[in-house]
Amino acid sequence: MNGKFTGIPQVRRQGGAALVIGLLLLLVLTILAISGMTTATLELQMAGNTQYKERAFQAAETGIEQAIDTATFDTSTPFVAANQPADGAVDLDNLGGDADACETEDCYDFNMEFDTETGTTIVPGGGYSMGTGFQAYHFNIESTGRSRRGAEATHTQSIYIIGPGG
Repeated sequence: MNGKFTGIPQVRRQGGAALVIGLLLLLVLTILAISGMTTATLELQMAGNTQYKERAFQAAETGIEQAIDTATFDTSTPFVAANQPADGAVDLDNLGGDADACETEDCYDFNMEFDTETGTTIVPGGGYSMGTGFQAYHFNIESTGRSRRGAEATHTQSIYIIGPGG
């Protein structure tokens, strides 16, 4: 032997850079994943809000149709129906409506009244084939539809009914 000890190799001290870099990359991936989940959740909520706004729109349209279908077209008093479920049925015996209906399903309120500002006019187009004793009675309908998440849509529709002149 020449005086050198060769039995045990020398161990070099490692700095652990691979571990630190691996943890940093894992942190970046975690942040990206959380950001992606947050964005997806927000987009899902926005799509739901759009759907409920569309449902409120349709409920308001249903209110206008119900006002036309169930009205007596009285020129002296307004016809009001409140908080009706948007399933096509209006309970005329309970015009106050069901206050809880809007909590569980889409609903609407509508108000139809004779347009006193316009009043009656001659029948558009002259009404020659109907004679001269007819008038157009103008009515305004305002309907508000409601759905979940506070979605609300209000529509106004004007109509006229041809009736006897006076």
